Amino acid sequence: MVVAAPRQQSNPGDENLQKGKHRVHVEPSSRRIRVTFNGETIADSKHAVLLRETGHLPVYYFPPEDVYEKFLTQTEEHTRCPFKGEASYWTIRVGDRVSENAMWAYLDPLPEREDIRGYRAVYWQRMDAWYEEDEQVFKHPRDPYHRVDVLQSSRDVRVEIGGQTVAASRQPRLLFETTLPTRYYLPVEDVRLDLLEPSETTSVCPYKGTASYWKMKGDASGRDVAWSYQNPIPECPKIRGLIAFFNERVDGLYVDGELQDKPKTAWA
Repeated sequence: MVVAAPRQQSNPGDENLQKGKHRVHVEPSSRRIRVTFNGETIADSKHAVLLRETGHLPVYYFPPEDVYEKFLTQTEEHTRCPFKGEASYWTIRVGDRVSENAMWAYLDPLPEREDIRGYRAVYWQRMDAWYEEDEQVFKHPRDPYHRVDVLQSSRDVRVEIGGQTVAASRQPRLLFETTLPTRYYLPVEDVRLDLLEPSETTSVCPYKGTASYWKMKGDASGRDVAWSYQNPIPECPKIRGLIAFFNERVDGLYVDGELQDKPKTAWA
């Protein structure tokens, strides 16, 4: 089973969107951005722009001259965004594979969005691979304003499930990530692995890498209670092999003896 990674997402823009404070921000990217489908490059640009919008993940937009038109067929599909204008769509076809209406552009955008006129965007998950320079990026573009900081700590962290201590450590690493609750990554030797077993769940986070998950032995629900990044991306090496528990799903997570509130997230 594959689920969303432990970084996602309550979107920080949702509240602003409800209050009418919708924001659309476009800025040039100095990174070379490439996208491939069925073994062919669909777009390759050193002049892409990154669009960040309230309530949405970041999106790369490519100058039309950096898109391979031979793989595209414009369709009759149109949608309208109140903040950008009317979008036109293209189907991507490479060999025997087709992705319907996978690319879009605002050919005649609203006046405030002239900065993306004619630029093409592609649905991330419908393509096979995305690259920033020569490194593959997973799940969605990385937001340059999204931070992940991992700090060594001497706090006393304890996790309880079913009336027993499953983990206790005085050498945790605290992961602070923009808009998300603090996560406590614990050394394997401080975790009761005899009480846990690997689950079949995996997930991908663009800021940390691919996660594997743990569940309690004998738990009929089979619900995941912890996760680990065995091979995190190079930008996040300090959590390699450590185990973090869902505060939302354990009976108690104590830090320096204080029971932590359960955060309201998608994993509750």
